[in-house]
Amino acid sequence: MWMGLATLTALEIVLGIDNIVFLSVIVSKLPQNQQNAARRIGLLAAMGMRLILLAGIAWVMQLTAPLFAAFGQEISGRDLILIVGGLFLIAKASKEIHHTIDEPEEHGPGKIMSSFAMTIAQIMVLDMIFSLDSVITAVGLVDHISIMVIAVVLSVLVMLVAAKTIGEFVEKHPSVKMLALSFLILVGFVLLLDGVEIHVPKGYIYFAMAFSLSVETLNLLNRKRKLKNRAEENAG
Repeated sequence: MWMGLATLTALEIVLGIDNIVFLSVIVSKLPQNQQNAARRIGLLAAMGMRLILLAGIAWVMQLTAPLFAAFGQEISGRDLILIVGGLFLIAKASKEIHHTIDEPEEHGPGKIMSSFAMTIAQIMVLDMIFSLDSVITAVGLVDHISIMVIAVVLSVLVMLVAAKTIGEFVEKHPSVKMLALSFLILVGFVLLLDGVEIHVPKGYIYFAMAFSLSVETLNLLNRKRKLKNRAEENAG
């Protein structure tokens, strides 16, 4: 039981990385004084969504039953949710990349602000997608609902602690933000493929993300070293 709890909690945290990245990007569009509240509401809403889905576990498992067939492919309720969620994530990340690239020219130095209600609405949409995937994974790993609930609560508590730090880091480094948006497009495509029953092993995705992040970390360290050397030369 303890091994199952530890494994599931770790997996829930890993699955929540996508959620934190999306949260960091979306919340950065809000005024500074609203960002912490939006992060907390977003993550607590994700926890609530997962607990509701766990309470209705029989209904969740029924979502895997085929609803109709299209192009020789059976489509279930889960598939529809993943397809819509994947398209939404691709569209949202692509739009954010466009704004990030064109913002200095089109909008001047000021940052475009988003409304608090719209931000929470977008977070809720993705919470539903990520929560569905998370709950179905949990059901496949352990048999006891109580263990699933404890794992979900623990993972969200960890994400609550980490979300602000990750968000500030992403916002501080434009290249990391662009990488995060690229990750979201990648995750969107994976959700889309999963919705049409083309399953890409999650290990490949996490390896690609970890490798890209490692390269970007080296770039950041190199940039920091150059800035330090330049400052020392100027001081000298």
